[in-house]
Amino acid sequence: MAQVLRRLPGVQDPRVLIDATTGDDAAVFSLSPERALVATVDFFTPIVDHPGSWGAIAAANALSDIYAMGATPLFGLNLVGWPRDRLPFDVLEEVVAGAAEVAGRAGCLILGGHSIDSVEPIFGMSVIGEVHPDRMLTNAGACAGDILVLTKPLGTGILATALKRDALLETGMTEAVRSMTTLNDGAARAALRVGVSAATDVTGFGLIGHLSRILEESKVGAEIAFDTLPILPHARNLASRGVIPGGTERNLAAAVKVEWAPELSLADRFLCVDAQTSGGLLLVVPSENQAALLAALQEERTPAAAVIGRIIPGPVGHIMVRNHR
Repeated sequence: MAQVLRRLPGVQDPRVLIDATTGDDAAVFSLSPERALVATVDFFTPIVDHPGSWGAIAAANALSDIYAMGATPLFGLNLVGWPRDRLPFDVLEEVVAGAAEVAGRAGCLILGGHSIDSVEPIFGMSVIGEVHPDRMLTNAGACAGDILVLTKPLGTGILATALKRDALLETGMTEAVRSMTTLNDGAARAALRVGVSAATDVTGFGLIGHLSRILEESKVGAEIAFDTLPILPHARNLASRGVIPGGTERNLAAAVKVEWAPELSLADRFLCVDAQTSGGLLLVVPSENQAALLAALQEERTPAAAVIGRIIPGPVGHIMVRNHR
């Protein structure tokens, strides 16, 4: 995708606050000194068997980009690709209902959408939100000495792949589904209340991939302690058995600036780069605000509030993954 995007002409318009060049989680367009629109879109094929859960996860995943920018969602549009000759529309009704329930929790109005015939079922959302330009969160601004905090556990990509390969029962996905359908609104509120240096959500490029974008934009490096990472039940065992999604394998191949502690197994490394769906926020907080942020996250009852590492001066983009804190 980077190869494709680099051929596009740059956007030269003072109203554009964030575009694709920074790799942020959403585009931001200024309407006035006090208001800016935040826009994002995401869709994917089913990752769980239950249609309503799939719709709920897809909605939470799309909304996550809005929260990662410190914004408030306004409305969304459903995106549907449906194999009408293979799957009845009452299944799609369940998908849409699941998405609507999560959007309703977010105060996000669903105003319509678009559908096409497709070979595989696809569902997602385009979401529009708003933010005050001065309170916007971005993936730039991390400084040496800042602390890294993660608000959801890792492993959803591995677990979803195990489910598809019949290596895991649907009941083994219970905690993962609970995490994936949890909105990141509480994490965003905590971040804005306390004050953070940078933020992103952890999705398809995994923890390492999304952290790398923060480091490149902020011109810093980072250290991570593997034993502090929150990990979903069964994920580590499945990874050790070779149940790895293709996206996670590609993420590890792309992690060329990562220095791994030699005692970390291949399965451990895959967990660090596992392609997440509806993952948590990765927050970069000044050390003096760490305690306040953790308290705020606990108050918001986020699925995790884990201190996983810190920002170091460099080399730029370099990540050292140690085994212990």
